[in-house]
Amino acid sequence: MSDYIQSIIDLVGIESVCDRRENDPEYPYGEGVRHALDYVLDLCNKFGFRTKNCNNQIGYAEIGEGDPLTAVLVHLDVVPIGDGWSAEQGEIRDGKLFGRGVMDDKGPAVACIYAMKDIKESGKPINGRIRIIFGQAEETGIWTDMSYYLQTEEQPDQGFTPDAFFPLIFAEKGLALFSLTAPAPEGIAKLSGGTAPNIVPGTCEAKLVYEDGSSIFMKEEGKAAHGSMPEDGINAISLMMKTISNNIEEQSKGFLSFYQDCIGTEIHGERLLDISPDEMSGPLTLNVGKIRLSNDMITMEIDIRYPVSASFKEIKSKLERTTAEYGMSCMCNVHKPPVHISLDNPFAQNLMKSYRDVTGDMSEAISTGGGTYARAMKNIVAFGPLLPGRELTEHEPDEYTYIEDLHLLRKIYTAALESI
Repeated sequence: MSDYIQSIIDLVGIESVCDRRENDPEYPYGEGVRHALDYVLDLCNKFGFRTKNCNNQIGYAEIGEGDPLTAVLVHLDVVPIGDGWSAEQGEIRDGKLFGRGVMDDKGPAVACIYAMKDIKESGKPINGRIRIIFGQAEETGIWTDMSYYLQTEEQPDQGFTPDAFFPLIFAEKGLALFSLTAPAPEGIAKLSGGTAPNIVPGTCEAKLVYEDGSSIFMKEEGKAAHGSMPEDGINAISLMMKTISNNIEEQSKGFLSFYQDCIGTEIHGERLLDISPDEMSGPLTLNVGKIRLSNDMITMEIDIRYPVSASFKEIKSKLERTTAEYGMSCMCNVHKPPVHISLDNPFAQNLMKSYRDVTGDMSEAISTGGGTYARAMKNIVAFGPLLPGRELTEHEPDEYTYIEDLHLLRKIYTAALESI
């Protein structure tokens, strides 16, 4: 096995779900994510890069001299592994590498490290510096790691994040995460589903208790998928809400009525928000990613990706107004505006040319509902790693990528960074 693939396996083997700790300067995002940061910085030191741990908030490694500063923004945290896995972390089977993070975003991060290694060892001159920046809190949507970098470190002139699709992402929808809270309808004793707002929940469990003392335990099985593409999954929470509504009678217009009246099984928020799609970025998507019952209150977390042309103010106003009508409260936890770039941008054109030269694929740039670090800094675009025609497995059970694709990524990113 090559050192390159083994490095990916080693990094994937580090469990690094972000565990935000505001009062822990040594492990501000948890011990696992810090372990992953230490691993990649040690690897970069081994390759002779200049490295820096920025107060445990974020880290980077760089090669080259002078200007411009080109950044590669990657993240080391992953979403929770969840249920339904049949493969071990780091297992190779049938030409595929399985493990949480092999696609999102540890495999691509290592591909970029090795691309920088190849450039350094080639002795070819590069234009300025290349700096790979290792984030630790991308999956939370809060991005305090990137905020710290922006406040304390040099800003890049241009760059990319390998956390989306090839050939290039020219537009990303707006991203908003909301928490909706309501009194629990009488009869619901337990309710739990989903692991994160940006994952279509694969399971949901509930316990109902009736006036005669009898009870029933229920479990709905759906299909997990990335929250930005709910059409690829089956939402187990939505299935459970329908089942519960068929088994108990709500005394007043409340949570169950809201769910069935305003959400149901819709994934584009047609009844709740009624936002028109646009030609640049497509329709709004809505994912109910997580639900919990605690102290007789139900809290539901939803992930909304809205078109570039839509108004966040309008979306927030509609959501607050409708939830209030059903006796619910609504809070926005995260909001990131949409981003888009001109395809005439010289850096974007260089990336497109590098991809096409290596692969021979002449696909055009695309838009996405994904929320990447391209939103974190100016002049950053999303570039790979998923190749056209390949399955999107990130955030799903048995996340995997093809070994041959990992080798191709290294070549693409080497060519792209040589072209700056």
